[in-house]
Order: sequence, then structure tokens, then C-alpha cells
Amino acid sequence: MANTQRSVLGTRALNRATLDRQLLLRPARMSAVVAVEHLVGLQAQNVKPPYYALAARLDGFDPEALSTAMAGREVVRIVTMRSTIHTHTADDCLTLRPLVQPARDRELVTFRKGLAGVDLDRLAGLARDLVETEPRTMKQLREALLQEWPDADPQALAVAARCRLPLVQVTPRGLWGRSGQVSLTTAEHWLGRPAEPAPTPDAVVLRYLAAFGPASVKDMQTWAGLTRLRDAFERLRPRLVTFQDDNGVELFDLPDASRPDPDTPAPPRFLPEFDNLLLSHADRTRVVPPEHRGRSWQGNIAYRTLLVDGFLAGLWRLEDHALVIEPFDRLTRAQRDEVTAEGERMLRVMHPESSHDIRFGVVRG
Repeated sequence: MANTQRSVLGTRALNRATLDRQLLLRPARMSAVVAVEHLVGLQAQNVKPPYYALAARLDGFDPEALSTAMAGREVVRIVTMRSTIHTHTADDCLTLRPLVQPARDRELVTFRKGLAGVDLDRLAGLARDLVETEPRTMKQLREALLQEWPDADPQALAVAARCRLPLVQVTPRGLWGRSGQVSLTTAEHWLGRPAEPAPTPDAVVLRYLAAFGPASVKDMQTWAGLTRLRDAFERLRPRLVTFQDDNGVELFDLPDASRPDPDTPAPPRFLPEFDNLLLSHADRTRVVPPEHRGRSWQGNIAYRTLLVDGFLAGLWRLEDHALVIEPFDRLTRAQRDEVTAEGERMLRVMHPESSHDIRFGVVRG
């Protein structure tokens, strides 16, 4: 029977629930691969953010654990949600990419002028043959496809291949402490098994709520980069509980999911740039105070962020063997001590071979 409860979940209640689902309220004891699966992937435009994301979430995390899983093809780097690169488990790679394929097809509309006269099915076939013969860089892919369509826009040809095919970045790209250019092949070729049918939207709604809830329909659409998900939520309504936020927006959640007391302590956390916590809701006030909106970005550049009491409270960076912390507001002595302790923990996990000073930068106005 449908749940008709419409209790209000205030900002702090939403904050604590989301932190708990995101494994940020207390360190989780689980493997890197299990965490990547639970979190439905980690945004990964750059190589290092997924490692820092797990360091903030897991008890006893070792960067080599994720690196080894990537080298062993248990996890991969592929464009999925929001047309951005994510680190996914192999299973999710083979199912979530088909789920978001309609969005990748729509993305090509932007490039239609540069693709005039290009048979996209033939392009996909040629690109598949090329990258499955040997991994190719985007430059190599552009040059090869340009031989077939010399009048097309080279960049549009490469983007079309990326949109039409599930292209993964092969190692050593993505490994901790290693470098490598972006070389691509298909997920099926890299993983040695065919793509699987896309999961139903309903199934993905349940996984999204488990990792990011409570949430609205628009929240999930923002996370997935998909539209028209209302029907899936309505089909699931009898199995879900509903709330309202302070603005009266309807929120859905799993009945047995954790919703901690709003006064539950939330330790400081050092998050990487592009962390999913800050990108996966239409309304980000559950993590980003209104007065700090937009302060974790400049143009297309995202900064590494600091959480204090569960909310965005500053930026951080590694510079000349120092961890430089820049709070937006003045911290109390107790907060500074907690931030310093968490910074020391993060450095022990991520940089055990190096020595770093910890200093606080100028408070940003």
C-alpha cells in the first residue's frame, strides 16, 4: 500500500542521511570494488579523484587496492552519467552504459553540422574495428575516420565514435602512481564479454536512493543525465516512503534506509574535485550552504573541497609538500584540530612515503 507520510526532512536531516549513504559519516569497512558498486561509480575526469574519494570513505583504504582492481579489469573508466568519465565496476560498465545510451545519442545533435553526410552506423562499425584491433587514442581515431569522411569535422567524428560505442580507457591510464595517455577500446573487448541488457529505470532508482537518497525525481535526473524518470518513481511509489524538504519538494526513499538524527556528528572530510556528493542532486543545499554556492568551481575547473560538520566549508590543495587548507569561514579551535587530524589521516593513506606540513591559508571572504 502506498505510503502517504509527508514528514518534512530539513537540511541537516538530508545532509546526515546523504553522508551516511555516501559512506562519509563514518569510515566503511568494505573493499574498494564493493564501494564503487555501492556508490554506482565515481566521477573520474582526472585519474586521482576516485582514489581520494575512497580514501575519504573507507576504513583501511590503500590506493593500490583500486589500482589493482583496475589493472585486473574489475573496474574500468568509461563515459556514462552526465557524459562524464566514471570509474565503474565491470558489471555496471556493461549495463549502465546501455541505460544512458539515449542521452549519448542526443549529445550528437550538437555535432550534426560537423557530421553532415556521415553514416553513423558505418562510423560505429569502423571505429569498433579500429579500437578492437588495437587501442587507439582520440587523435588516432580522428585521423583514421577522417580518411573515410574528409569533409567532416575531425572532432565531431571522434565524439561520434565515443557516443555510439562504449569506449573504455585501457590501463596503464587510471593506475595509481602510473601515467599513460588515454587509449580506448570497447568495453566488450576489454572485459571479454558482451554488453548486457540495460537495467530497468526502476532498478536504477533503487540503487540511486541507496547511495544518494532521500531524493526527488529531479535529483536523480541530474545525477543520471536522463529525463522522464517520473514514471519509474510512480511505479515504485508503493514500495517507497515519501517526505518533503523545507521547500515542499517531494522526496522519495527506501523504507529501511538509514536516516540518522540531524545532530549526529559528521567528522571533517577531504574530498577530491568532481566528487559525486556535490554533483548528484538538483538541489545541492543538503551539502552546499547557499552562501558558498559556486565556490568549489571556477569556470570549468573544480577544486578539492573540505567538509566541516557535513557541509562544504573550504578548499584544499597539496603544494610544495604541504597540505594547504583554505576555509571559507573561520573555524573554531576544536574544528581546526579535527580538520588537522583528518588531514593527517588522509596524508597517511594517500602519501605514506612523503612528509607534508599542514597549514591553513587565508580565509576566503
